[in-house]
Amino acid sequence: MDIVFSSTVDLAAAIAKRKISAVEALDAYLAQIDAHNHAVNAVISLDREGARERAKKADAAQARGAAPGPLHGVPFTLKDMHETSGIRTTVGFPPFADYVAKQDSPVVIRLKAAGGVLMAKTNVAAMLSDWQSNNPLFGRTNNPWNLQRTAGGSSGGAAAAICLGMTPFDVGTDMQDSIRLPAAFCGVYGLKPTEHRVSLAGAFPDPGGAARSVRLMSCLGPLARSVQDLALIYQIIAGPDGSDTDLAPVPVQD
Repeated sequence: MDIVFSSTVDLAAAIAKRKISAVEALDAYLAQIDAHNHAVNAVISLDREGARERAKKADAAQARGAAPGPLHGVPFTLKDMHETSGIRTTVGFPPFADYVAKQDSPVVIRLKAAGGVLMAKTNVAAMLSDWQSNNPLFGRTNNPWNLQRTAGGSSGGAAAAICLGMTPFDVGTDMQDSIRLPAAFCGVYGLKPTEHRVSLAGAFPDPGGAARSVRLMSCLGPLARSVQDLALIYQIIAGPDGSDTDLAPVPVQD
């Protein structure tokens, strides 16, 4: 199988059936990042060694007969606004250049609990406030189809990375097309869920002090290579968990 251009669903199935290992999947994505990221500048804050350790642990758990989660061994990236323990979260803003959260956000916890292997963060518009992904810390993310064009924003790094096979999926934010616009520009799939379905706890910077109207509109949602991937990831990250009191106490339907 062509690992880097496989859907998340197919990749998870291949790892679960031991057709490929988590380490093999990770190595394929890291090689793709090494080969192509210099042109598009989509992947930032790469945790190469940490991801390798997580992939090795996933393979070891599977060898022991542990029941695999729906994302067991699947590498992934996250938009540079999710708080992540051990990997900096900057939102492309110089005052936050060295900010490292003490703990993972609830969404990150869920993705890791499902077996996902976090590799890196993806580039954003500065403070998530533009329809392109350009900031003083990391520079501009280019469109994979035409390097002279924008990948969109503010989740442009996520969309460009998926398009080029540098990650199978990512989780972005959307208030004014920040998932949907980059997905359209880069030719991938993106979902802005209904408000109050995915926890905003650990979204950085904390929207808690923002105007109520802003908090009502802001959503976390997946970007991926297929609609089936979006459904899988959404079912993992959505639903109440006590971390965000605005979440509707309604179970996520299939």
